[in-house]
Parts: sequence; structure tokens; C-alpha cells
Amino acid sequence: MIVNHEEFHTYVASRGAALLRVAHQLTGNLCDAEDLLQAALAKTYLAWDRIQDRSSLDSYVRRAMVNINISWWRRRKLEEYPSEDLPDIPTQHDPRHQYDELEQALDRLPARQRTAIVLRYYEDMTEMEIARTLGISVGTVKSTVSRGMAKLRGDLVPVGREAMN
Repeated sequence: MIVNHEEFHTYVASRGAALLRVAHQLTGNLCDAEDLLQAALAKTYLAWDRIQDRSSLDSYVRRAMVNINISWWRRRKLEEYPSEDLPDIPTQHDPRHQYDELEQALDRLPARQRTAIVLRYYEDMTEMEIARTLGISVGTVKSTVSRGMAKLRGDLVPVGREAMN
């Protein structure tokens, strides 16, 4: 295996931050996101000489992150159950905090819902692609995304609307 170390290093240096954001959206935890990205980059490094289309590197790493994250779920066999009571979250009126509020709301979703929403709306994957990636049916993808979006809508109150309630 002959790997161009400089080319790989340049890729990681230029795209690492963006890929870490995707990993964080998938895991909901920065420490897990760092581990996930590191594992995906290790797989990418091992396959570097087989990846002919360098323009598809981000897609390769994102797909590796999704697959690794799914494997981790299966190994942990953790069950997540939504709580009946939502935590009180202070409403921030500064528009710069809307992204932070969305990130926090995504973090509160169960892992499968968060992953399906990230793949659908951040990665712009079709329902069929998500179904194949997660190993579930298209119907399950639709219901998972729908439930997750309903939770996000309930969790995110637009600025100004809370004053009307």
C-alpha cells in the first residue's frame, strides 16, 4: 500500500472541521464525534490508494462515519426512550443563537431520528439512500424523519411566537 501522506494530510487539514461538524450531528456528543471522525479517517487512509475520484472524498468519509456509527449502536444495544417531560430551555432572542438552538434540539433526539434527519436535510440524501445506509425500510425512514421533525418543531419555538402564547 502506497499512500501519499502529504495529500492525505492536506485533505484532513482542509476538511477536518467540516467533517467533525457532521460527526457531531450524527453522535450528538463532541467526544464521540471526534472518535467517529478518527475511525472514519483511519478507514479512508487505508483505502486512499483505491479512491480514484478525489472529489468524492467527503462522501466517502461521511458514509464511513454513518456506517461506523451504526455499528457502534448495534454493539452498544442501547435503547433510548423519549421522556414525557421536556427540559426547560431558556429562549435566546439573539438570531446568532438559532444555530446553537438547532444543534441542541438535534442532540436531544434519539440517535436514529437524529441520524435520519442529518442524512436527509444536511447530507441531502433521498429516503431510499437513507434506508439502504441505515438498513431499514423506506417507510421506517419516513416515519423516523417525520417523528424527529415533529419533536424539533415542538422543541424550537420561533422568536416572537412565545410572546403570543
